[in-house]
Amino acid sequence: MEKKRRILFATGNADKLREIREIMKNSDYEIRSMKEAGIRADIVENGETFEENALIKARAVCALSGEIAMADDSGLEIDHLGKEPGVHSARFMGEDTSYDIKNAAIIDRMNGVPDEKRTARFVCAIAAVFPDGKELVCRQTMEGRIAYAPEGENGFGYDPIFWLPEYGCTSASLPPEEKNRISHRGKGLRMMYSMLREEKQGS
Repeated sequence: MEKKRRILFATGNADKLREIREIMKNSDYEIRSMKEAGIRADIVENGETFEENALIKARAVCALSGEIAMADDSGLEIDHLGKEPGVHSARFMGEDTSYDIKNAAIIDRMNGVPDEKRTARFVCAIAAVFPDGKELVCRQTMEGRIAYAPEGENGFGYDPIFWLPEYGCTSASLPPEEKNRISHRGKGLRMMYSMLREEKQGS
């Protein structure tokens, strides 16, 4: 059996890493965290787009490790709020502010906004950077609306306030397998995996 290729994923978020490993479990890549690889880096995400931030992180980890590095930058865009919090989703209201507080603040700001104007989407850009300088980038989204109250225990981040009309619940209320099937990150990782396989076959 062919040995799995190792990819270092540039994240310190344990929830995100668990989700990534679940989505990629049947791939021929071994996903390792920066911590597991002994890499400590304070990477400044100062890009203006999700793609720029994903590339910043992946380039930094690739340069430090000399290995294939992958990173994602994801966030919530709310149309009524001018696409906020967008690329600042993780740092919205301060990096150390709990998502319970962030979610409550968003619901407050959406008070009185009717269903049809509560449209929002999760965005995920994923970048892979190779030691030879090759770079791959993709983007996927999951469309929904902002809920009127938090609901569900299965997700993290903004999942409890992200309403999926076709399911009649928030993304935090979905079983993890179903969420990974339709989520922005799940779709993005599967697209990136396909791009990695094409790269591997062409090399």
